[in-house]
Amino acid sequence: MAQNFAHGNHSHTQKKAVRNGGGRTPADRARRTLSQNFLVDRHALELVVKAAAPEGLVLEPGSGEGVLTLALADAGARVVGYEIDPRLAGRLAARTRDDPRIEVVRGDFAAARPPREPFAVVGNIPYSATSRIVDWCLDASALTSATLLTQLEYARKRSGDYGRWSLVTVRSWPWFRWRLGDRIGRRSFRPVPSVDSAILRIERRPHPLVRAGRGYRELVELGFGGVGGTLRASLRRRYDGVDAALAAAGIPRDAVVAFVHPDQWVVLWQRLCR
Repeated sequence: MAQNFAHGNHSHTQKKAVRNGGGRTPADRARRTLSQNFLVDRHALELVVKAAAPEGLVLEPGSGEGVLTLALADAGARVVGYEIDPRLAGRLAARTRDDPRIEVVRGDFAAARPPREPFAVVGNIPYSATSRIVDWCLDASALTSATLLTQLEYARKRSGDYGRWSLVTVRSWPWFRWRLGDRIGRRSFRPVPSVDSAILRIERRPHPLVRAGRGYRELVELGFGGVGGTLRASLRRRYDGVDAALAAAGIPRDAVVAFVHPDQWVVLWQRLCR
């Protein structure tokens, strides 16, 4: 049973709206517009904090009512929370005004400038902003890790849990590890979303697997271009020695690009681009 320890009472809000003629309150409209689903399950919160193992500087996209913000600070992090909803940002800023561990920024996290010092990102992020936030994290040169509560399907796709691999994961693989963490049921949130979530963990590797980033990315993007129906057909348009490279990586000649493991892409780069 989820424990509701968020501020306010969702069911009371809904009943009040009905009494007022069935319309939504400003808070209800903000939740829908901004894709707000607040984490209200204490066990789920503990799973996120455990996965993140926060220390040092932590940026939190979508601080909301501050439940995760405070938990990260209590775990030893210095937290900068970003909240685009001015109502929630104001409340959290007032609540944490005297807490030196927490800074609240009213604005869009994905539009912020990344810090120059090493930092991590931890957040229960809006489903609608997932791709923007993940791209922001991958582009931030000082990012050490990102621990994100995302839609379950997104987390499974990016971590290869379906046995298929996406362009985003393969393209970033030499620099980042992608791991699927605990599943978080939809009833751990208020309002209750239509799908379950999961913890997605993205960790920067201490040592990149390739040295020439541009050449590797060009190889991957060509492979995912889909020309010819197979990875072999796509790569032979530009590279020599493709058959030998595929054999060295253990990739069948008729392999479809989505079923090629990211580690095999590193072997292809070593054979075709070095």
